[in-house]
Amino acid sequence: MLRREIPAGADGGRVVVMSRGRIAPAPGEDHASIIPLQPWQHWDNTMQPLCYWDDEPVALALTDAPGDSWVDGRQWMAELSGRWFSLLSTALQVGTWWQNHRFCGRCGARATQLSAEFAMHCHACGHRNYPRISPCIITLVTSGEAMLLGRSPRFRPGQYSTLAGFIEPGESAEEAVHREVYEEVGIHVDNLRYYQSQAWPFPHSLMLGYFAEATTRRIRIDEREISDAAWFSPRQLPGLPKPYSIARELIEVHLSKWSD
Repeated sequence: MLRREIPAGADGGRVVVMSRGRIAPAPGEDHASIIPLQPWQHWDNTMQPLCYWDDEPVALALTDAPGDSWVDGRQWMAELSGRWFSLLSTALQVGTWWQNHRFCGRCGARATQLSAEFAMHCHACGHRNYPRISPCIITLVTSGEAMLLGRSPRFRPGQYSTLAGFIEPGESAEEAVHREVYEEVGIHVDNLRYYQSQAWPFPHSLMLGYFAEATTRRIRIDEREISDAAWFSPRQLPGLPKPYSIARELIEVHLSKWSD
């Protein structure tokens, strides 16, 4: 399992090799046991220490071009067991931040990677940059047993999911639930109940999961972020989000309450 301690001065361990959101499999592994970790004997300053995985130090290495056998982070998460989610989420978020912040956002000078924390420091002006984490709400709206699910134009054919959106400056998470649900589908809600959170590395979100009960039923979609939305019963469901997502967990928790 993952231990959130950044290895310092490790000699050997494992490395996640990444390029543009795609991760290399360990060489020589058969498909049934494929993992996104490679052995590494000597660490250097081109690598970013990440964490400990099963008490073994893990680093991140970025390359310019992915190999033919590399797959993206979503596919890794779909194929591996849930125990890998925290490692992959950490690697993907840190990798995106590290690649996009090699230069200071204040003065433009090249930034220096710090080994003891996730930070890029600018010696020219003193600015220090940390990985961006963007809080979002994700909400399952219900009315009795029925669930209100929406469809984004980006989804695979037939898939519907819970409603989600970024929290805006000066806004609480609960205010964001009310605003996002009304903006996307024109529904008013109450009785909000916080469930749990999930890091979502596409690219740097922290999803705050809620249940909410609808006080109105008429749907009016915004036709920008949502291309369709509908009420679904537990006995007639569309394609659902992947099992590793908090969206799917919210749905499964609700379905368990109405199972025979």
